[in-house]
Amino acid sequence: MAIAATFDVEHLDAEDVLAHVVERFHPRLSVACSFQKEASVIMDMLLKIEPEARFFTLDTGVLFPETYATWRKAEERYGIKVDVYQGMSLARQADLHGDELWARDPDACCGIRKVAPLDEALADVDCWISGLRRDQSPTRANTPKLHWDEKHGLHKANPLADWSEKDVWTYIAEHDVPYNPLHDQGYPSIGCTYCTLAGDGRDGRWAGTGKTECGLHG
Repeated sequence: MAIAATFDVEHLDAEDVLAHVVERFHPRLSVACSFQKEASVIMDMLLKIEPEARFFTLDTGVLFPETYATWRKAEERYGIKVDVYQGMSLARQADLHGDELWARDPDACCGIRKVAPLDEALADVDCWISGLRRDQSPTRANTPKLHWDEKHGLHKANPLADWSEKDVWTYIAEHDVPYNPLHDQGYPSIGCTYCTLAGDGRDGRWAGTGKTECGLHG
């Protein structure tokens, strides 16, 4: 597969990165929305640039109640509808793989509930946007603001790549952005109920398993 040329946007701020990908890729552009604080910032920022921007979420069926509530609040606040992609139901997963797959094989569980639905979500876009930041973990330290996503065969933008935790909270406060209340309860990073604990940074994700990423980002 030929790799399309990527314009260097490392010198641009987040708003300008978003403006660039909107100009180049919209409407074949979509935002992965996890309803964590970074996704809230991107949603607020992008809709001011392109009111018809597209958003999608991967509904694993085992998200926190607070996450579902944040999802509903965001749709109401901005008058949008987030596209939903879902993996295998708990009942079907249990039939095929046994109960509590998330405990026995978290990689397989993420593959079913996140990775496979993401492939479907990205099938009709040329660029997707995520809320990755370089200071979230060592594995994300070299995250570019825009690059060719070889795994999925399209471009990927990470407009908040060089933002700090403080930058995110400052934007939320200054723009009165709705955000997931779990962030106020000791959850800096929020995933599924079975695999997320309170903790510093991403320490609460798949705690005790050695797993650090779900497979969505490489």
